[in-house]
Amino acid sequence: MRVLLLDPDSDALARRAAEIGESAESLAGGVRLAEARLRELADSCDIQVYRYRMLPTWRLIRTDSTMFVSAFDAGWEGHESATYKVMATPHGPLFRGFRRMFEAIIDGAQRTV
Repeated sequence: MRVLLLDPDSDALARRAAEIGESAESLAGGVRLAEARLRELADSCDIQVYRYRMLPTWRLIRTDSTMFVSAFDAGWEGHESATYKVMATPHGPLFRGFRRMFEAIIDGAQRTV
């Protein structure tokens, strides 16, 4: 499993916190807590955790050929957004595009777990 988390020390985190009316300190603490919990899982499963430093736009959850996609925007959190099921199809661009974006973010991210 691979997980991307917003870098708690990034300017993007401070901007995201302001967008949702939360303090940067509180949001950063939540990210650090999530990372700590994921680190605990590393003893019992294959998990990789990365920190990225760009403003989050898409929330992606992927299992093999199915992806669940929602959006982040100013004024609402990702879990408040509608979620779309995107399937891998022979000529469908959405699954491939989101997969490519995820891989590109990992390429520029720092692995922490």
